[in-house]
Amino acid sequence: MLSAVLPIRQVEKPWGKDILPAPFTAPQGKRIGEIWFEPPAAMPELLVKYIFSREALSVQVHPSDGQTLAKGLGRQGKEECWLIVAAEPGAKLGIGFNRSIDQEAMRAAALDGSIEQLLTWHSVRAGDFFYIPANTVHAIGAGVSLIEVQQNSDITYRLYDYGRPRELHLEEGMGVAHGEIYDLARWHQQIPSHGSHSLVDGPLFQLDQIEGAPPLEVATRYSGMLLVIPREGIVELGKEMIIPGGCALATSLADIRFRDDSICLIASPLFSST
Repeated sequence: MLSAVLPIRQVEKPWGKDILPAPFTAPQGKRIGEIWFEPPAAMPELLVKYIFSREALSVQVHPSDGQTLAKGLGRQGKEECWLIVAAEPGAKLGIGFNRSIDQEAMRAAALDGSIEQLLTWHSVRAGDFFYIPANTVHAIGAGVSLIEVQQNSDITYRLYDYGRPRELHLEEGMGVAHGEIYDLARWHQQIPSHGSHSLVDGPLFQLDQIEGAPPLEVATRYSGMLLVIPREGIVELGKEMIIPGGCALATSLADIRFRDDSICLIASPLFSST
């Protein structure tokens, strides 16, 4: 049996928090914006992280696999999804635009800062789930705590950063950004805090929330290695106990003992990074 609790990396961000929700703690004087679970060598395709925003994140965009392959960068596209676990009053996500805009208008708006007003800002609460396809311009607002599951790529093109002294990537970003309205009906769900629910079913990865043992229709889709991310309760992998705030790799669902009161996310890639 292969199983491993994934190491955690705390990532400082200018928009991060110095006080994190349990079970996480930030080092004194540090603003932690992201908690990464280091992708295991046996499953390098996916990255799971928590994001905690005290201030708004940059307006940004990611390329697709096809675009990075065409540039000779390998399979480095980035599609991602967000499950909101907590949101302060007024918390919002900016995803897509209020109306379709062309590249010239988008570039001008990024330069003068008006791109922030052109984005569609979606009010959020715990349980909101959004899938973010590659090429979608987006920004996470202040006061949001979420779990992100993404293709394991570090290619992010910042288009606007609220005056922070960080590098922007307008040329690269304009080459991949789509000035489109976000298809909320297709890409958004409200996920109840309990019960089993399918969140993503391809094409790049699958992600499910399960309560207790996975139902048969879920178990048949997870035939190989997977990641398990407890939300409530405890799951067991051999002699290891995985608690909320952790993430672990399992060879198969059969290796995991799900308690009846556990609520977990499970994820696996549907492509090979090699």
